[in-house]
Amino acid sequence: MTSIVSAEAARKASGPARTSGRPGPSSATAPAPLAPRARLLPSLAAVYRAQLSRARVARIPLLFVATFQSVGIMVLMRGVVDGGNEARAVVAGSSVLVVAFVALNLLAQYFGQLRAGGGLDHYATLPVPPAAVVLGAAGAYASFTVPGTVVTAVAGSVLFGLPLTHLWVLVAVIPLSGAALSGLGAALGLLAPRAELATLLGQLGMSAALLLGVLPAERLPGPVGWARDLLPSTYGVEALSRSFDAHPDWAVVALDLGVCAAVGVLSLAVATWAYRRAAVR
Repeated sequence: MTSIVSAEAARKASGPARTSGRPGPSSATAPAPLAPRARLLPSLAAVYRAQLSRARVARIPLLFVATFQSVGIMVLMRGVVDGGNEARAVVAGSSVLVVAFVALNLLAQYFGQLRAGGGLDHYATLPVPPAAVVLGAAGAYASFTVPGTVVTAVAGSVLFGLPLTHLWVLVAVIPLSGAALSGLGAALGLLAPRAELATLLGQLGMSAALLLGVLPAERLPGPVGWARDLLPSTYGVEALSRSFDAHPDWAVVALDLGVCAAVGVLSLAVATWAYRRAAVR
């Protein structure tokens, strides 16, 4: 009997000693570290492809409307403007207006609805930089403007008898004007407190591009001309307008495009900051 009690006491005493080396709940294995955030360029390409495929069907009818609107404006202005600098301004402004309709107006509405509907929460959970979301969406919307802008520029050149020789300038005008206007549209949509206000601001921005870009600068009053200089698309309009000359001043064209590029970088940076601000709330 004494031996049995002694064996039981020894077993109890040795139990903690045998199990003390096993990991308890407090010493559980640490969770595996999260995967690193995706790099900017691959994330940008992924967001761009997703936005392009998502908006392709929905935006094509709107692109047709934007092109038809710009061509209709040129037809109306044909009865007022005969040629010269005013004709070049009308054709250039109408062509860039297609970019403003899609990249500024529609993008402001998209980000406004995305913020109001909680869609930013989805992007906030993805391991992608905020700049990739803004640049990817802006690039996708700006890409839709290429066919309409080219058709408008060619139709306007034929309508007003302008040379088609230097329309290759559109290769620079479309992306740079698109970047500047997309950044502005995204910032308006992200900073607007309500989706309705984002839509209103987008419409006002497109109206400003219409009035200040299509109408010849010589016919605008002084204060309105100053507002024209503040509009990002103005410098794209000026670059395209000067390319219709028989012998364009390429240094001035490059300067206009450089200003447009600088405004584009600034507006996209503001849009990225606005995205971070809206995603945190």
